[in-house]
Amino acid sequence: MTVVLVTGPIGGGKSTACRYLESLGYPVYDCDSRCKALYGSVPGLKGRIEAELGIPFAELGRIFSEPELREKLESIVYPLLLKDFTDWKASLDSPLAFVESAIALEKPVFDGTYDTVLLITAPASIRALRNPEAPVRGALQRFPRAKVNRTIRNGSTPEALYRKIDNYLKTI
Repeated sequence: MTVVLVTGPIGGGKSTACRYLESLGYPVYDCDSRCKALYGSVPGLKGRIEAELGIPFAELGRIFSEPELREKLESIVYPLLLKDFTDWKASLDSPLAFVESAIALEKPVFDGTYDTVLLITAPASIRALRNPEAPVRGALQRFPRAKVNRTIRNGSTPEALYRKIDNYLKTI
C-alpha cells in the first residue's frame, strides 16, 4: 500500500483536498480529528495531560504560544496517535491511502509512516481569509521542501483544486 501524506499550512486546502479524496473512495486518516477522538476514548488521557502540563485541559490552546507545553503534549499524544494510525492502516484493503497532517513532516516520530508527500498550499493572504488563525498558527509550521514530492498551489476555487488532485492521482 502506498501512503500519501497530505500536508500544508493552515488554510492551504489540505482538508478540502482530503474530503474530495474521501468522496472518490480513498481511505483518509485525519490526524487532527483522530487526535481529538483519542482525548475522549483513552481512559485517563485528559487527566494525564492536565497533570503533566500543569494546566486545565480547557486551556490546551496555550500550546500554540508556549513551546514547552506543546512539546510535553506531543510527547504524550503522538505515541498514541501513531499507534492509532498504524492500527487504521493495518485494517485497510486498499492500494492507496492518504493521511492528513499539518505537522507530520517535521516530527521525526512520524517518519516512515508515509511513502510520499503532497504539499497543498495557498498564498498567505488567501489562507488568512480562509482561516483567521492562519497567520499565527501557520508561523509554527515548517515544510522541508526536500521531503516534498509534489506541491499543489490552491489559490482559487475548490473545483480548481479538485482538478489538480485528479491530475495528481494520474501520476501515482
